[in-house]
Amino acid sequence: MPFRFSCPLLFSVLMTLPALGVLAAEPVNALPAVDLVAEGSAEAANDLATAVAYFEATDANPASLADKVNKVVAKALVLTKDFPNVKVSSAGTNTYPVYNRDGRTLEAWRMRSQIQLESRDVAAMSALIGKLQASLAVSQISLQPAPETRRAAENQATVEALADFRRRAQLVADTLGRKYRIARLSINQSGGRPPVYMRAKVAMASAEVAPSPIEAGESTVSVNINGTVELID
Repeated sequence: MPFRFSCPLLFSVLMTLPALGVLAAEPVNALPAVDLVAEGSAEAANDLATAVAYFEATDANPASLADKVNKVVAKALVLTKDFPNVKVSSAGTNTYPVYNRDGRTLEAWRMRSQIQLESRDVAAMSALIGKLQASLAVSQISLQPAPETRRAAENQATVEALADFRRRAQLVADTLGRKYRIARLSINQSGGRPPVYMRAKVAMASAEVAPSPIEAGESTVSVNINGTVELID
């Protein structure tokens, strides 16, 4: 039997397909969108000072070595009691062998004991370091904003960045004769400057030395905003 088909049905299907294609490609509720970048910054005082003070010695007798190191550090800890604004904590004690040139024969033992210093009173920290350097070495002094100081600066920088974003969005909308609405916002804190590190005298003095000069200064905290605004009538 020869194959037969209905012309009216085929014509109906062919007429429907182009219409379906147009509907699938047509965007729904599309609005012109503009990507914007804004930035704000604020200064934060470097009001938190930290330092590490240590004593190190070498001796062939481990017991004598430990006694010597412990006495020096204990005396230094007593000295810190005169500075209640400085937080003092143990930063660890390490003991390791010292070998002669052949790398096999044990020659002596070396011990290093450290204490961590932290304070928002920079003047007190400076005075204490000066006293400690009569018996201890100070390996590093760092200055940076305290957490609450940094948060306050971040809040200020965020307000400034949001205002900048708003100004940019309004400028674009006014220029194009449209209104705008915010479709997306991303707020990022850029970290600001790293802590300020100061060199301290490593060699121990035979008597109390002058207060270590510390200039706190400020760090810049920045906030970046990336966002998209949609232009509406």
